[in-house]
Amino acid sequence: MDELVEAWARERADLDLAPVEVFSRISRLARLLDKARREAFTAHLVETWEFDVLAALRRAGSPYQLTPGALLRETMVTSGTMTNRVDRLALRGFVERSPDPSDRRGVLVRLTPEGKKTVDGAFETLLASERDLLDGLPADDRTRLAALLRQLMAPLR
Repeated sequence: MDELVEAWARERADLDLAPVEVFSRISRLARLLDKARREAFTAHLVETWEFDVLAALRRAGSPYQLTPGALLRETMVTSGTMTNRVDRLALRGFVERSPDPSDRRGVLVRLTPEGKKTVDGAFETLLASERDLLDGLPADDRTRLAALLRQLMAPLR
């Protein structure tokens, strides 16, 4: 990255390269993180999209269930996509549907014990992998970096 920035600085000294210094690094880091995520999830035989749905249910707390609408908000996909995903996760035995007692027309999607075991294992593996990636940063730098990234992302929501 330093070489890339130096080359641009040499070729375009008239430009402020601060965005490149930040966002090119974030972009490359994102690719490394995506690879680490895929590897962590593959070790537990789940795809990234499967983990996202299972993790949303797990984070909901006991009894680990959400309405399809809540799952849409958590995972930011379309309703058709979510229906397909829930169908596929149900076939794998990771989730089950049940009638929503508070809405006669609605359903709840609930994490099964197998789904809970799978998402917990995948999450633990992911955390170990990400912890390794952060090993070179002291704890106070990690805290500061998290705060800076939070600040950077705040207006983008």
